[in-house]
Amino acid sequence: MSVALAAVLCAGLAGCSATGGKRAEEARTAQTAGGKAAVNTPKWTFAMVTHSGDGDTFWDIVQNGAKQAAVKDNINFLYGHDEEGQRQSQLVQSYIDQKVDGLIVSLAKPSAMKDVVEKAEKAGIPVITVNSGAAQSKAFGALTHIGQDETVAGEAVGDELNKRGRKKALCVLHEQGNVGHEQRCDGAKKTFKGDLQKLYVDGTNMPDVQSSIESKLQADPSIDAVVTLGAPFAATAVKAKEQAASKAEIDTFDLNAQVATGLKNGSLGFAVDQQPYLQGYEAVDLLWLYKYNSDVLGGGKPVLTGPQVITKKDAAALQDFTQRGTR
Repeated sequence: MSVALAAVLCAGLAGCSATGGKRAEEARTAQTAGGKAAVNTPKWTFAMVTHSGDGDTFWDIVQNGAKQAAVKDNINFLYGHDEEGQRQSQLVQSYIDQKVDGLIVSLAKPSAMKDVVEKAEKAGIPVITVNSGAAQSKAFGALTHIGQDETVAGEAVGDELNKRGRKKALCVLHEQGNVGHEQRCDGAKKTFKGDLQKLYVDGTNMPDVQSSIESKLQADPSIDAVVTLGAPFAATAVKAKEQAASKAEIDTFDLNAQVATGLKNGSLGFAVDQQPYLQGYEAVDLLWLYKYNSDVLGGGKPVLTGPQVITKKDAAALQDFTQRGTR
């Protein structure tokens, strides 16, 4: 084995290593990622298919990680997305038909994805699940799952709300049918000593999200915390709070540049980061390791990338990374 290849293997094992609305398949290569291949393995093609909607910065970060690993591993990286489960499964089927060498899929709507993931396995295409679906990943036949345990992440939110002395919280779910979102709110409710209520909103319509949160805050001034389940919704919740003249603290799952700024200036209380760059990077890297060396990580358990509670004291150190799209 070459020295360069050995170094890449070590980095893959020990190192750091959320688009949807469109029905047509979207495919991208890793041309925007810097660097060059560090291995001389074949030019395998890996495809990632997620449940993302258009404009979701979380999945931009996941892709950034996946593209960087693809460059290093000499991989042709393709990406498709649809927030509707059946259309997401159709994208996966299209990649199976193309005979890709590996698949990375999210399982936010597991019932819609089960059959097609099993088809990939039967076709000899290794699958890694990412972000959503840790509970179903192994049963569906995937090699491993990379992400955070959503229930554990929710429990961390409940604990943090307790530390902050909050008594009544609103958990805002922006995508109905997403099992991970339900797990987050349920986990928070489990550990939170106060009262936690769910609010379902249409995440594809930000004015609706803002008006729904605003109305709830106006109707119930005792709400002292609002938890959004994605970084793009945190700023909208801040606007709703201001319009409602509420004193509620706004907290969120996930991290991006805007959230880091909000943490730093105090408009946000805390964020729960699951390191999406790492999810994309490790998914590609582990598929490469499997193809090259039949390696599998996790021992039948998910490979966890979170949760990590981020507060104002952490924001400055992470701000540069969020601006470059890796945190």
